[in-house]
Amino acid sequence: MPNPTYGREMSDTPTSDSLLGASRPFGLGYWPLPIDDPGVAVRREAVRLVSDDGALVRGILWTPPVGTPWKTAVILSHPRGDFSVHYACPLLAAAGYAVLGFGTRYMNNDTDCLHESCILDVQTAHDEMVRRGAEAVVLLGNSGGGSLMAMANAASDIGDGWVGIAAHPGEGVFMLQVIDPSVAAEDDPFSTVPELDMYHPDNGWRPWPEPCSYDPAWIKTYRAAQRARVARIDAIAQASIADSTAAAPFLQVIDKSTDLIGYREARRRAVFTKYLTIYRTLADPAYLDLSIDPDDRAMGSLFAFPDPFDANYGRGGLARTMTARGWLSTWSGLSSGAKLADTMPHVTVPTLLIHPTADTEIRVWQAQEIVGAAGADDVTYIEMKGALHYLEGDRPEAMQHVVDWLAKRFP
Repeated sequence: MPNPTYGREMSDTPTSDSLLGASRPFGLGYWPLPIDDPGVAVRREAVRLVSDDGALVRGILWTPPVGTPWKTAVILSHPRGDFSVHYACPLLAAAGYAVLGFGTRYMNNDTDCLHESCILDVQTAHDEMVRRGAEAVVLLGNSGGGSLMAMANAASDIGDGWVGIAAHPGEGVFMLQVIDPSVAAEDDPFSTVPELDMYHPDNGWRPWPEPCSYDPAWIKTYRAAQRARVARIDAIAQASIADSTAAAPFLQVIDKSTDLIGYREARRRAVFTKYLTIYRTLADPAYLDLSIDPDDRAMGSLFAFPDPFDANYGRGGLARTMTARGWLSTWSGLSSGAKLADTMPHVTVPTLLIHPTADTEIRVWQAQEIVGAAGADDVTYIEMKGALHYLEGDRPEAMQHVVDWLAKRFP
């Protein structure tokens, strides 16, 4: 099995291959850069699969150069991102692994994303690689893909290993960290409780790029208020679902021939899907005050360009428009089943977590908690000093860590 040594000596010259850094679509931080070109001709095949419940799963299968056999497959995805073109794919394929990067049925659809359904798509990808001859299938999750892959293994025993790269502790847990608790009314984007506003000068805010300074006691109150806002949105979502559920039985007893109006009312209430508009979801004081959970990160957020203030009120943020069920499944840190604190104790397969210490979104202590919660006997934790969330400039080194780890466990 070829085991190339990846390093920064690779050329930064743009390639003509559109999937290896010729152009990088806006917002796709995980897209391969020219330096991520492994320098060998890995093969690619478009893959279209259908899950057991009829959903389309699309991806790209990256395999080693012609003449190089493979035995272990790596599959990677994200609840909504298109990981068919991810920097890990060419680098791991060049090292002798078959790599299926794929998008779930919710690719680019945050609004109604259900982790429980995403698991079916992970199963579909896993089964395809087994059908193609894989002796072992390893799940790789980057960013929000980490919690998805852990949930898939914990809930459905999918995969023979779990690799997390800059994996946050769950998208809902992340929302608890970034949601703006100063929103006074969910239907008014400008309603504000001044005492809870991280963008209020009385609380320590200063205009970008000045650093801010928030009092630790105020931060404690702020974090509690973030949980309270999530609970408030949960209640709205749960009430909507309960209303629809309660209306459904009436459809069975209403006589359409004599009460068309009653039937219509019961039917539309039973099928009604409430959409939540969730304002201001990029308000973590740690973005602007580096004394909070200090690490190697710079000021700002991965989701801001560059000032989180603008992203909190304007374009940007997360979970801005959600169905009630999508919010509860994915973005509620109180209701989602994709929290790594809940799933990792049930992940007993060999486990690797790589954490970049300059990640603006995930703190070192959170990565250490993920590792501490793992149920596996075989757990490896690697910190990459000064590396960013998507490991720009450090990807070859990170993938070498993965290759070394895989080679010892899945020869």
